[in-house]
Amino acid sequence: MSDRNSKALKPGWRPVKFGDVVRQCKEKADPETSGLERYIAGDHMDTDNLRLRRWGEIGSGYLGPAFHMRFRPGQVLYGSRRTYLRKVAVADFEGICANTTFVLEPKNLDELVPEFLPFLMQTEAFTEFSVKNSKGSVNPYINFSDLARFEFALPPMDEQRRAVSLLLSVDKQTEAVLGALRAATKLRKSFALDAFSALEYPKVKMGSVAEIKNGSTPRRAKNEYWNGTIPWLPTGKVNDRVILEADEFITEKALSECPLTLIPEGSTLVAMIGEGQTRGRAAMLGIDSCINQNFGAVIPGASLDPWYLFYLLESNYEALRHWSQGTNQRALSCGLLKSFPIPVPPIEVQRGLVSQLREIETIESQLATRLGAAHEIRRVAHLAALSVE
Repeated sequence: MSDRNSKALKPGWRPVKFGDVVRQCKEKADPETSGLERYIAGDHMDTDNLRLRRWGEIGSGYLGPAFHMRFRPGQVLYGSRRTYLRKVAVADFEGICANTTFVLEPKNLDELVPEFLPFLMQTEAFTEFSVKNSKGSVNPYINFSDLARFEFALPPMDEQRRAVSLLLSVDKQTEAVLGALRAATKLRKSFALDAFSALEYPKVKMGSVAEIKNGSTPRRAKNEYWNGTIPWLPTGKVNDRVILEADEFITEKALSECPLTLIPEGSTLVAMIGEGQTRGRAAMLGIDSCINQNFGAVIPGASLDPWYLFYLLESNYEALRHWSQGTNQRALSCGLLKSFPIPVPPIEVQRGLVSQLREIETIESQLATRLGAAHEIRRVAHLAALSVE
């Protein structure tokens, strides 16, 4: 911290380096003999969320040699790789993590309140310093020795406690809204699964009531195919769930010369291939667009309400994954989608189900708006609590 910034500090605040007040704990533990039951990997930690909601069970699978660092309740876990993800969490149980997850705690409880530490590590200044001082390009990481050089203004103990009280209160409100949103989403998914399972109508092959198409990827080397005005979607866009915009655009020339069709708004897109949980996932198409070869577009006929079709396929995620074929890599195809069996009740029954599901989605949307507002309040409170001026 420069002399100029030091002079601007509030009374009682003092400039320190991270390593002056924080230590990296390097207590090791053997997963097989420690008696510990849980481990934390990087994907168990959520961006901008201090709570650990997920973990792995030791003994349920191969952990690898990197998992030998013990952490205890109250210690702070920090993902040292791809630090732009801002993965900071506070442990409330004992466990094991990899050596790429730093286990941190205050050096002196008389100068740094333990609960203040994770909020400090969530500041934009801390993240900016960590990202700037990371090494590597593919999977950037930071060493604790570099992190220890981060300079910041340390408030007096009473101000640390006041900041913690404020920020914990804001976090509690944010958690409440997030919990309500998750509950509404769970209700919608459960309702849809039960409702579609209870339909007592004959199932027909989807290809008999809908047109099934896929697309293509124009050659990237042909500049005249790209940066046009026609939306084009890669399979990853299925994660939008309701696709209202595109990130890439192709030209009329690409549409005319490549095996592409403009898929109409109101179609349901199904990911036919993809790593992890992508295959079998459905998304409602909210714009006319072209798609790549790993998407299957299900264009509803007159006997299908577009939203009924989307909700139906979304709730049949697991069934679609099992419908896949292949030895080396399981995948769906247009042929498999055409033969996928679906119930087609009268259109008024379809629209009745859609209406009930849309009501739940309205609640979800309202809660999502409230969550966004809560995050903004949290950001402002964070800045106010940790401001040096």
